Amino acid sequence: MKIEPATVNDLEQIEAIEQAGFNTAEAASLETYRKRLAVLADTFLVARADNSDVLGFIVGPAVKERFVEDWMYEDTPQNLPQGGHQLVFTIATAPTVREQGIGSKLLTALTNVATQAGRTSMALTCLKDRIPFYEKNGFTNVGVADSVHADEIWYNMEKQLKRSV
Repeated sequence: MKIEPATVNDLEQIEAIEQAGFNTAEAASLETYRKRLAVLADTFLVARADNSDVLGFIVGPAVKERFVEDWMYEDTPQNLPQGGHQLVFTIATAPTVREQGIGSKLLTALTNVATQAGRTSMALTCLKDRIPFYEKNGFTNVGVADSVHADEIWYNMEKQLKRSV
């Protein structure tokens, strides 16, 4: 397995993983992923099997805002060239490879990208049952998010990053 930037050819597999992992209200469309790839090419990564199948993906913008805000799901912000905060809109793995550490490897890979770009922190929102996974990966639960996305209760998870020297 290798982790590398997503390509246009990956989008159908990314969308299939998205639909398998999120309910209709939570899931983003293929068109949304097309737009995200165009805007967030350097912070949109896939875990790829040796046969080139996409096993999972992670995507989000590097911005001045500390946490994910609902408006960002509709109007993807451009990545800052340096500094700011790395956010995660989505991290997901294919159902056939869950519980194999791929999600943690994707988080580590994006953490490395963010650290090299001088980001201060990495943050995401998640549902309550996902909190232990993110805590295991170095994130801290900083409380209920302001989000009303999909009429769910979301929690802000944050990880402070060490600046690369």
